[in-house]
Amino acid sequence: MRDVQVRSGVYVDSVALMQVSRRVSSLDGVSAALVAMATDLNFELLVTMGFEVPDASANEMLVAIDASSDEVLKAARAEVDAALAESSRPSASGFGSAPPPVTVRSAAARADATVALISTPGENAFADALDAVEAGLHTMVFSDNVPVEQEVLLKERASEAGVLVMGPDCGTAVIGGVGLGFANVVRPGPVGIVAASGTGAQHLMALLDGAGVGVSHCLGVGGRDLSAAVGARSTLAALDLLEADEGTELVVVVSKPPDPAVADRVREHAASLATPVQLGLLGRGQPDLTTLARSVVEAAGGTWAAPQNWPGNLTPARAGGHLRGLFVGGTLCDEAMVIASATLGEIASNIPLDPAWALDDDLRSRGHTMIDFGDDRFTRGRPHPMIDGSVRADRIRAEVDDPGTGVLLLDVVLGLGAEADPSALLAPAITQAVTTGVPVVVSLTGTRDDPQGLREQAAALNAAGATVHLSNAAATRAALDLLGVARP
Repeated sequence: MRDVQVRSGVYVDSVALMQVSRRVSSLDGVSAALVAMATDLNFELLVTMGFEVPDASANEMLVAIDASSDEVLKAARAEVDAALAESSRPSASGFGSAPPPVTVRSAAARADATVALISTPGENAFADALDAVEAGLHTMVFSDNVPVEQEVLLKERASEAGVLVMGPDCGTAVIGGVGLGFANVVRPGPVGIVAASGTGAQHLMALLDGAGVGVSHCLGVGGRDLSAAVGARSTLAALDLLEADEGTELVVVVSKPPDPAVADRVREHAASLATPVQLGLLGRGQPDLTTLARSVVEAAGGTWAAPQNWPGNLTPARAGGHLRGLFVGGTLCDEAMVIASATLGEIASNIPLDPAWALDDDLRSRGHTMIDFGDDRFTRGRPHPMIDGSVRADRIRAEVDDPGTGVLLLDVVLGLGAEADPSALLAPAITQAVTTGVPVVVSLTGTRDDPQGLREQAAALNAAGATVHLSNAAATRAALDLLGVARP
């Protein structure tokens, strides 16, 4: 019994809908369920799951259930209704209590706040962030799908107000030991980080933490900040803030491949500061994140040891197969492509190093391929894959069925805000891959104090058959070795 309902006049955020979908999918007799807003991506998921696509707009909700009988279908619909009611139930307030604030400015005044975190849909985020900036708040914009023109205007206003805008699409920040967004639990220390890269910052922090070096602050600035359009506006401001911070003795700038002219501007500004600055600007001929971490650890007076790894099923790549990388972190995907392309040449991607290498809209793998599932296309109307990894798990199975797949390379990112047990979702797909003859290499980013348990996650992924590395660069090189290609 495959049934799809379209519900109008109702909106529930994507994370809550993900939880409803999982709750209904776990019912006896239900083989599949999707409760989601009617976005293009969710229509694609419906087709993948075998449902017919109804006529619906993005402001309507889809309730798709594959049940074994009419009775199970009715019970599943009732469970959807109950779960949606629970997710939308307002919190109780005491008699005579003040009404909740309706703007960021009024909320900040009531809380005596200094930092705002904006996580509203991208089309609404600019107004909320501008309200925060004009209230004199340092503002982290977690939201993605914000037009670049709005980002530039927001950062110009922030400069006038003397505050920092972190984002848009700023996934990670640590301010005075408090993690915001997708942040790892790290020890305090002397290293300040400016990051035009969410998972790049997380990977660097995890590598430093593993070597016993702590972080004072990590200020995310958004993945586009070092683009020609944005011109490093927030990066320069963040460098100045860390220069003035007494607890920061060394600053690191980490970024996805930047615009060359903007990178030169950052280098010039960094050289003018009294606090030493190291640059980790990914790109061909530049140090990878692990090499950068080693340099930072040694500059901070620590002792470097190579990040740990756990060998898994070391069967060589399937004959004639290609490297397929499926990532939740855009910077980790970028780093893997930079390393692998030096040996393999063209790597097709939805975030290609070369525009000529771009994947078609259907994102079907072509030769050597790496996909960033955290790209804006995948997060419009759905949780980020670090929260809900089901889309990627399905893609792993599809890649295993493709005879052109030789080796799978995955990243798993732990920390605050991330999925509670990512290995539980990925392990069955990994086992299916290795038993089919496709080796799997995992880059695992996390710290000893992350809530998911770094060692427990590594053990579970390794038990499923994956080779696990705490260095993304080392994981990429291990995948190349399994392909049997010579590398620099």
